[in-house]
Amino acid sequence: MELLLADRTRLILLLAACALLASIETVVPLFRYRAGRLWRAFPNLVLALGVVLTNLALASLTASVSAWVTQNDIGLLSWSRSHPWVLIPAGVAGLDLFAYIAHRLLHKIPQAWKFHCVHHSELEVDVTTAFRQHPGETLWRASWQFLGTIVLGLPIWIVLLYLSLSGLNAILEHSNLRMNDRVDRCLRLLIVTPNMHKVHHSRLGTETDSNFSNILSFWDRIGGTYTGWASNLELCYGLDGFDDREKQTLIGLLSGPFRSF
Repeated sequence: MELLLADRTRLILLLAACALLASIETVVPLFRYRAGRLWRAFPNLVLALGVVLTNLALASLTASVSAWVTQNDIGLLSWSRSHPWVLIPAGVAGLDLFAYIAHRLLHKIPQAWKFHCVHHSELEVDVTTAFRQHPGETLWRASWQFLGTIVLGLPIWIVLLYLSLSGLNAILEHSNLRMNDRVDRCLRLLIVTPNMHKVHHSRLGTETDSNFSNILSFWDRIGGTYTGWASNLELCYGLDGFDDREKQTLIGLLSGPFRSF
């Protein structure tokens, strides 16, 4: 299992999924792209590379943390390691809860929000937005992943499985796809769908501060942060004050969180 979920295999899988969805969203887009799409995508792609490199750099730490809790029989789910039919759903759901908390705090802690603004300032949400993330946010999310691994006591293969599912769903939920409402409503009973996550990228504050879930949609329902409907065709992406071309450049995005420090 660990071999199948190795870094190289997961990276190839993510790249293939990106290429597939990028092709599909060009044919059946929710929003038609404005001129200059390639220019806008460039910072996203560089930041995505940063996410990949940061996670690769943290891979050995991830493995060490997981090995430590496993060897010392630590964690709420340590008893289930010999019962994969329990460990898999509980482990994935547990890490997803920690991701939900991490994401919600990014919106509530002012200094953390400055880093998360890089992601939300995107003017056209598509596949490349999935990993438009400041390195500071990547480290924040990784720290919560480590905490979840320790608290739950998860073996490395569960962590890698979660990261694979998280990456794939991030690409799907940010893709600029026009999805049938009926299909979307059925899917979002369990997972975060493109239509559900698009609401989170709205400029309207009450919508931005909702739908924080990463993979499993029910964390928003439990946490009281679920917004069930919005007319996606009327959504306006981005953040007020971040529309200037200078702030949308790679340098502008990387330096943005530190400007008011």
